[in-house]
Amino acid sequence: MDNNKLDLPKLGFFSNLKDDFPASIVVFLVATPLCLGIALASGAPLFSGIIAGIVGGIVVGMVSGSPLGVSGPAAGLAVIVLTAIAALGSFETFLLAVVLAGVFQMALGYLRAGVIGYYFPSSVIKGMLSGIGIIIILKQIPHAFGYDEVPEGSFEFSQTDSQNTFSEFTNMLNFIQPGAVIITLIALAILILWDRPFMKKIKLTKWIQGPLVAVTSGILLNLLFVAVAPQLAIDTKHLVQLPVVGSWDGFLGLFTFPDFSQLGNMAVYTTAITIAVVASLETLLCVEATDKMDPYKRVTPTDRELKAQGLGNIISGLIGGLPITQVIVRSSANIQSGGKTKASAVLHGVLLLLAALAIPFMLNLIPLACLAAILFVVGYKLAKPALFSSMYRQGWYQFVPFIITVLGIVFTDLLIGIGMGMGVAIFFILLNNYRNPYFLADEPHKPGDLIQIKLSEDVSFLNRASIMRTLDEIPANMKVEIDASRSASIDYDVYELIKDYEEKARMNGVDLTLKGFSTLKQDNDSIRRIKRVIRRERRLGKDLELAEEQSN
Repeated sequence: MDNNKLDLPKLGFFSNLKDDFPASIVVFLVATPLCLGIALASGAPLFSGIIAGIVGGIVVGMVSGSPLGVSGPAAGLAVIVLTAIAALGSFETFLLAVVLAGVFQMALGYLRAGVIGYYFPSSVIKGMLSGIGIIIILKQIPHAFGYDEVPEGSFEFSQTDSQNTFSEFTNMLNFIQPGAVIITLIALAILILWDRPFMKKIKLTKWIQGPLVAVTSGILLNLLFVAVAPQLAIDTKHLVQLPVVGSWDGFLGLFTFPDFSQLGNMAVYTTAITIAVVASLETLLCVEATDKMDPYKRVTPTDRELKAQGLGNIISGLIGGLPITQVIVRSSANIQSGGKTKASAVLHGVLLLLAALAIPFMLNLIPLACLAAILFVVGYKLAKPALFSSMYRQGWYQFVPFIITVLGIVFTDLLIGIGMGMGVAIFFILLNNYRNPYFLADEPHKPGDLIQIKLSEDVSFLNRASIMRTLDEIPANMKVEIDASRSASIDYDVYELIKDYEEKARMNGVDLTLKGFSTLKQDNDSIRRIKRVIRRERRLGKDLELAEEQSN
């Protein structure tokens, strides 16, 4: 038996509660300020972010087939939401677009569009994870020093206030709060200590996670500062700011409903399609990345995931929430905290709901500097230096798309960075295809020797120049065999080039043999055209033989 093999978690919602519940607390602590920050960056009511987090956790978590993915409002949609609310004229009209986006997503799921995620190469997915890890760290540095002008959840390089990720470091220097720095360092020390092997042997640490201890320590430290060292105390605006209501009616008043009278507004449908496409793409990329991080290597059914996200967006839009996607920050925090099944995602949604109902005043004691320490650890685990060295050792074809994706995400945003990485990856695929259309032994040949050119399985028009150059370099009075017996597909342009070479070969005294061209099995347009040419040439040959016989 393989001692390194992990046993799959037990089935059943409560079967892995000792792992899923502590993980859900960590995800809840990470998700709360992100939900609020993304709502603020989107120009939407703050509570709309909490609604999206609750729906993403409970509804999507229960319906989804992703064992470790966690859904909620996404930073990648913040700019789209901000622009759409202004363009549509009201938040209620925007909510209608969110509902319709959910309908479109469900349709994509039934149309089996989930397969799109599998077309992204591993180098780009790993680059996405590392890029997000780096941007998390960079964006949290100001919060760690007590400078919180940029809301949590903003991950774009260029910000709406004309600043950028790096210019905020300069701004931060003028507003450093010693109390925030102390809390960050202590929280970070607790998190590092809790991750040591000797601490993991203590059973209590399985239930009481390091982030919970770090947050509790941050709250107590700040209360101590208020009591005995007011100059170190952290101001309220640098704490979590969850909306507080005094009654059930006040809580219900935080919900907003769509304006269905705008169903005839075509701009709503344009916004809905935009949200559906971007949210689906972000979700599929996150699913692919989460499955790669899953220690049990489970595979998420992507079509079902699109349907779950669609249902989540319909419900979120109906009750006043932001658009939802599966989110890599929450998902990676879930995995790193030991979550085993989707129960952790559902429980994090339940905790968000209970916190919004019962204990918002307690959450509002948490320093943002303390949460920055938690996100530092999440970011580091996503972008470990060992991953960069591993990708470098795999060669340029893997490393360059990886590093371009990382840089693209850090200096632009998530989707543009992924697009840049994909462009480079496709270029390398085409380059590799161009360079390897055939096998030719690299050894000197004497006149009369046989030169064998074995074509690869797929030979496209991109290989035409390479093959032409090789054929032109063959000296006179040689024997040449071009073998297509292993080829499944040869582009007509390449076949035409080889047929044209036949005449040149005769003129140069080259004894040319074509092998396997008449037995290609793939019935595509190029092959059908090749077969028609072969039949036509055979008929032409017979006609010439018949003409010679008649003339004799």
